[in-house]
Amino acid sequence: MKFNTKIRYGLRAILEIALEESDNGVFQKDIAERQKISIKYLDNIIASLKTAGLIINIKGKKSGYKLTRKPDQITVMDVYKAFEPGIAVVDCMNDKYFCERALNCGVKGFWNGLNTLMSDYLESFTLEDLIKEHRKKG
Repeated sequence: MKFNTKIRYGLRAILEIALEESDNGVFQKDIAERQKISIKYLDNIIASLKTAGLIINIKGKKSGYKLTRKPDQITVMDVYKAFEPGIAVVDCMNDKYFCERALNCGVKGFWNGLNTLMSDYLESFTLEDLIKEHRKKG
């Protein structure tokens, strides 16, 4: 399974926001510059994070971004769900997918278990954990 660029860049962008200690927040142009993400692409990522209720503008347009909750209250799964409805390692793990083999499938339990492991793993990491890891590296 591969995570798309919106999820990966979204996680990098929200980590930049979480690391900012200024009351003014962090500016989108600064996130773009530090993370080497185009402003245009970052617009979509920021919009998704805002729609998910994870970040806000401090003073409206042309202002910095801040988290809506403390870093230890935002999980990696929260960020993932800003871009995807949930984990589905195979199509049949998606609630909206109908599989005629579902009742007699010998591998559905395996896929369900893997799906649960991945979901639990993403839920187990918070932005606070990522901040600590970032600070160890730099």
